[in-house]
Amino acid sequence: MSGLNKGVGKVEVALKWDPAPTGEPAHDLDIVAAVFTADDLHGTPAQLVHFGSRSPDGTITLHRDSRTGQGFGYDEVMTLELDRLAERYVRVVVGVAIQQGGGRVVFGRIPQTSVRVSQGYTELLTDDFTDAADATAATVVEFVRDASGWTLRPLRRAFDADPATFGALMGSPAA
Repeated sequence: MSGLNKGVGKVEVALKWDPAPTGEPAHDLDIVAAVFTADDLHGTPAQLVHFGSRSPDGTITLHRDSRTGQGFGYDEVMTLELDRLAERYVRVVVGVAIQQGGGRVVFGRIPQTSVRVSQGYTELLTDDFTDAADATAATVVEFVRDASGWTLRPLRRAFDADPATFGALMGSPAA
């Protein structure tokens, strides 16, 4: 890296939402990160990190996984150590998918959704999924590596896809 610009290094993506009303199926939202190589920037992710997994080198880890949104503050937290990712990885897309086990649920039906991307104590991006009210999944941010390091870019795209399909679509180019 050159000059005083350190770029983006280690970031945290945190997600929160309110639980479903009593008697309704639980709202289960999941943070998903897709890692791409220069050879396939928009195709099949070289790595897909979500609940129950982490990147093979330990640079992307989901620390908290909630299936209900119950708790105080942020319910799911994922750490991305971009500065430790191998050189062949040049793009990371992060999004959120809603599990559809209890019937079709969209962001607009889940109260108080919020995602925050931060580096240390610095908040880099927040989103409340207002633009994705009718969607079941949405991308939030992408990190792109160039010669000077990693850069954050908001990437707000809504999808009507189940979590498995979303993982394959989230890095695709915008239509």
